[in-house]
Amino acid sequence: MLGAAPSWAAPIVVHDARGAELKLEASPRRIVSLLPSLTETVWALGAGERLVGVDRYSNWPPALAALPRVGGMEDAVVEAVVALKPDLVLASDLSRASDRLEALGLRVLRVHAERHAEMVETVRTLGQVLERRAEAERLLQRLDAELAAAAARVPPSLRGRRVFFEVHAGWGASSASFVGDTAPSPS
Repeated sequence: MLGAAPSWAAPIVVHDARGAELKLEASPRRIVSLLPSLTETVWALGAGERLVGVDRYSNWPPALAALPRVGGMEDAVVEAVVALKPDLVLASDLSRASDRLEALGLRVLRVHAERHAEMVETVRTLGQVLERRAEAERLLQRLDAELAAAAARVPPSLRGRRVFFEVHAGWGASSASFVGDTAPSPS
């Protein structure tokens, strides 16, 4: 059968944000993503062609516009996800639909990436699941280099200053957020 893992291939085993083991017999070929950051990570790892459905907020790259929308983290349309027959659903550990999707027999990889270190772990986990470990490490190296370059562009007189970062109307980033956690240490 085309696309099936060779009988000798070892299963892919990862642990989700709850610590639960997720075992896949082969790298997924049909993926539904319920979070824009996960959608973008799949694409950045070179596996965008495997996406068959995304949440309503995923808007990069523009090629995603052709994919079915299945709601969002808070209101995923379970029937729409199931109809796409995914091998894997990528979701936040806070997604309300995850339990129902699993009860219907779908494999759900739940991630928690509110801190920088959790984002790094998520990229590595997706690299393992997608069999794109080298690409995941290159992506992380590129992100580190871009952060260092951005930090180097801050004038010395402004380094170590505090700023207010508004994520969305009324939502600010604190030092306990991804944005605050990702900021380089003052020099």
